[in-house]
Amino acid sequence: MNPYLAEFIGTALLILLGNGVVANVVLKDTKGNNSGWMVITTAWALAVFVGVVVAGPHSGAHLNPAVTVALAITGAFEWIKVLYYVISQLGGAIFGAFLVWIFYKDHFDSTEDKGLKAAPFATSPAINNKLSNLFSEIIGTFVLIFVIFYITGGEMGEEKTPIGLGSVGALPVAFLVWVIGLSLGGTTGYAINPARDLGPRIVHSIIPMKGKGNSNWAYSWIPVVGPLIGASLAALLHLFIKL
Repeated sequence: MNPYLAEFIGTALLILLGNGVVANVVLKDTKGNNSGWMVITTAWALAVFVGVVVAGPHSGAHLNPAVTVALAITGAFEWIKVLYYVISQLGGAIFGAFLVWIFYKDHFDSTEDKGLKAAPFATSPAINNKLSNLFSEIIGTFVLIFVIFYITGGEMGEEKTPIGLGSVGALPVAFLVWVIGLSLGGTTGYAINPARDLGPRIVHSIIPMKGKGNSNWAYSWIPVVGPLIGASLAALLHLFIKL
């Protein structure tokens, strides 16, 4: 499979399953309504597992612009490919979010709360404090990237596996995302992935959803900039420690 197609498909599956569980928990009259944070964080971890399993052998399974940028900073990934990976990830996130809307359309239509209608698409802060919210996304993504570098003793990539989460292993990454969600996700909903938030937010802003509220674009830069800063800091610290 072409690596860019693999990033598209892997990210689409990640968003379909990850944002899908949010829809299942928060929307009216679903079987999983009000099943809670543990269900959301667990399913998101398993969604990462699925995306990595599918895309890993072909693209390395970055599935996240923050991962791509961090690998490029450390020299493990070519800068010339970064934009193509990010475009593929964003496209996959948009497609996955659109599928979530189609899948749960009846439940979106029956849910009156505009905030709950937006929740399966984009993150939002529990308390609106942009500096604190930015810090949360920086720290969450820093932990994600820094630990990824050390899951395999600081070495990423195998002879037959492209560089990325796939070379680390789907299961360890899934557990890492799970604990980040459980421990650090309560403030902003832990985007820790610019494509995961921006792509679905774009979908929310353009679909003809019944009773839709605004897409909160004033907040949208935080789950994009925060993860990129956190990933960059983790990569730079990794380089410094290796000196």
